[in-house]
Formats: sequence, C-alpha cells, structure tokens
Amino acid sequence: GKRTSPVRTGDASLPIAYLAMVMISAGAILLILLKDKKEEKETVKVTDLDESTITAIKYQVAAGEMSFEKDGDTWYYSEDKDFPLKQSEPEKIAKAAAQITADRKLEDGDSLDAYGLDDPNYSIEITEEDGTVTTVSFGDSTGTDYYVTVGDTGVVYTVASSVLDDFKTELSDLAQLDEYPSIGSGNLKKEVITENGTTTTYDSENEDQEEEIAAVAGGLGAVSLTTVADYSVEDADLAGYGLDEASRITVEAAYTKDDDEKTMKMYIGSEDGSGNRYVMLDGSKIVYQISDEVCKNILNQE
Repeated sequence: GKRTSPVRTGDASLPIAYLAMVMISAGAILLILLKDKKEEKETVKVTDLDESTITAIKYQVAAGEMSFEKDGDTWYYSEDKDFPLKQSEPEKIAKAAAQITADRKLEDGDSLDAYGLDDPNYSIEITEEDGTVTTVSFGDSTGTDYYVTVGDTGVVYTVASSVLDDFKTELSDLAQLDEYPSIGSGNLKKEVITENGTTTTYDSENEDQEEEIAAVAGGLGAVSLTTVADYSVEDADLAGYGLDEASRITVEAAYTKDDDEKTMKMYIGSEDGSGNRYVMLDGSKIVYQISDEVCKNILNQE
C-alpha cells in the first residue's frame, strides 16, 4: 500500500519566538513610561510670586547693582526717575524674579556657611505691594549652578547660573532712546539753521541750492543717536554741553514721510574733545554724541 507522509502542523518554536518578542516590546514600553514618569518630577520653586504685585526690585550681581521701583503702572530707575527706562526691561526682570526655579532642593543640607550663603555673592530683593520683602541669596558656584537660599528659611537649593542672565546692570541696555527719522535728499524739503540769532535756509525748491541740499541731507541722513553722554540732563547742566539756549545751534528739518510733511528739531552743542559734538532732539532730555564730520555736513560747513 501507499505510504502517507506525516502532516506537519507548523514549527512549535515560532509561537515562542513571537511571545518573546511581544514580551521584550512590552518591557521596553514599560521602561519608557517609567522613565517619562521620572522626568515629570515636580518643578522645585525657589520663588513663586505674582509678578503683578511686585512694586520694587533691587539686585546685586557680578556686573554691579541695579534698583527699580514702580509707581502706578510705570517703572522707574531708582537712582534717577527721569532716566528714559525701557518698560519691557524691568517687566522682564520682575517676571524672572517672581518665578525662580531650582535644579534641586538639598535635603538635610549643611549649615549655610558650607555653601557660601552666610556671606552671599549676589542677591535679589523683591518688594510686593503689601510690603512683603523676599530676599534671594546666591552663594558659591558649582560651575553651572549656584547654591541659593531665600530669606532666613535655611533651605538650600541649586539654581542654574543662567537664571541671572535677565538681571541687567548696563544703563545702555535699559534705556529707551529717541527715535530719529529717516531723512535723505529724496525727502528733505527744507533745512533752517539758527546760530547766534542768524538764520540760514536751504530749500529743495531752490535750484541754486542743489549742492547744499545734497550735503545737508547727507549729514541729516548719517545721524545715529546711539552714543549717550547724559540720559537725563538737568537744565543747569546744558551749558556744559554747549546746549543752553545762548550757545546751541538749532537745526529744523522739514521732510516728508508717506506723503505727510513732518519736522525734526535738533540742537547742536560744543565739541567733546574726541572728534564729536553734543546734540539733542527738541523735547528730549538725552544728550548724544555724533561725529564732528556729520555735524559739519548738517551745517554745510567745510
């Protein structure tokens, strides 16, 4: 009779291999979930204040110290209320101070002197409208972090040193300077110069003054109000810059912007001894320095 070969019912080792793969995958997923859980650990807050309640902030950092106070909705530089403070700067600083977070909180830490916190290197003092004062002290650095404590709580945290990046101390970073218009030979209509009671006019309509108009427009167009000699000059100090009414030269420029005629009024004072002259815009308290060369062009001087 015929021999029948046995029916094979598949390889028994295959289901085991599948099962093993499923288990390995499940294990890997579990590990990933656990890892995520761990990374989700709570943020450790050093300060947790409502920034809108902050009315004063004072700090001392490596670059120096700075202090601001708020009156109504306006922030001022404490040393000089007339300083043209760019409002976004103290707002940014108050926001940073209100929410300082730590890398970790030291459990069972040593006494403060072990971290340089008995005599801190830097500090931030925050005053709220109800009079509450919060002082954040920065002690020794670990390289990327500082040891930090708040008030006399005795609790020590490690905080990333980048936290101090927002706390600026350079006045040039904090000032809101005047805007100077865009003026050139294409849009300058007329320039009127008054010096010692004598007036000189350069008019773009006057064909005989083409060269002069080109020169003064070039000067007006080259003005850059970036170097500051005084952020909030007192009237009594104007003479020191040659900017008092008796000494200064007045320059009025009529120009067009988007088809509208506008006027810019500027005062030119004395030389600073370094190749510049002191200038200011009408209505401003900021004294700038611009090069003698540019001033000569504005005044059409050789």
